[in-house]
Amino acid sequence: MTLKDLWVAYFQYPAIIGYLALTAVSVAVWARYPATLVQTATAAALVLVLYPLVWYCLHRWVLHSNWMFKFPFLASTWKRIHYDHHQDPNHLEVLFGALHTTLPTIALVTVPVGYAVGGVGGGAAALATGLLTTCVYEFVHCIQHLAYKPKSKLIAEMKKRHMAHHFHDESGNYGITSYFWDRLLGTFYDRPERPAKSPTVFNLGYTEEVATRYPWVKKLSGGIVATGHPRKRGDNHAPEREAA
Repeated sequence: MTLKDLWVAYFQYPAIIGYLALTAVSVAVWARYPATLVQTATAAALVLVLYPLVWYCLHRWVLHSNWMFKFPFLASTWKRIHYDHHQDPNHLEVLFGALHTTLPTIALVTVPVGYAVGGVGGGAAALATGLLTTCVYEFVHCIQHLAYKPKSKLIAEMKKRHMAHHFHDESGNYGITSYFWDRLLGTFYDRPERPAKSPTVFNLGYTEEVATRYPWVKKLSGGIVATGHPRKRGDNHAPEREAA
């Protein structure tokens, strides 16, 4: 895959168009109710600082939770927002977050911070920053999962860590563009540091035994709890190359 192919795939996804459209709306709101330059810059800076921590917390304690699939009304959400992504990490349709889950989260994280700093204009600036940051995260996420080899050593290292999270041990390397919080909280690792591969790296602990008691995700998955590498499950999943 070339860089051009990557950009084409990226902009074909409706969520990205949605984020950019809402960014334009946020800028229009800021223009109508402008905050000062200092307030705007402060709101944007706070969002940029908070984002890696918020993502880490959501990824570790929500997306990798062992509680969402236990409730019928949350099972489908958990399946869509992360279980399917780990079942087949290179499946483009579930590579991006679903707008009905991402947009409320982005707004909840950004708008109150911006509003506290600069009123309506500050809230709009914070929301725009959060939306654009999400676009950057999703683009890096595309690089990490699709058949594109980054030339940047920094991004290549990000991809290596994220592929270990998906194909070796899911209980670590929760960051996307930053692994600061992984390092600080003890979840950062390199594959040689964890010789044994996690048996739940593709199902996040939702095993056949668990499905017997909490069957809703299994039912939504056609009665199947897939295990093992996606390319070894027959013709139901698109093949992909495991990271070295």
